[in-house]
Amino acid sequence: MAKKEPARLEPLNDRVVVTPVQQEQVLDSGLVIPDSAKEKPQQGEVVAVGPGKRDDSGGRVPIGIEIGDRILYKKYTGQDIKIDRRDLVVLQESEILAKVIV
Repeated sequence: MAKKEPARLEPLNDRVVVTPVQQEQVLDSGLVIPDSAKEKPQQGEVVAVGPGKRDDSGGRVPIGIEIGDRILYKKYTGQDIKIDRRDLVVLQESEILAKVIV
């Protein structure tokens, strides 16, 4: 039986696909945060990048984010999707606030 390849997303224009980074489930004090109290993640790792949006002359404006970058994005933004049991978020470049430099 052949193993099925996982689905791949190819974002269009100035869109970016991100895997959200979940917050810690246990605080330093030892308290466990229940699922109902967790906030929506605002950090993620970029897994796919579109070619960039078109400018007035029809050329592409490249996106300043690359695959593998860790980013911060607006709290209630993007489109949450689930593909092959993976949670992903599709964002526009304008919804990205910053790169996280570690």
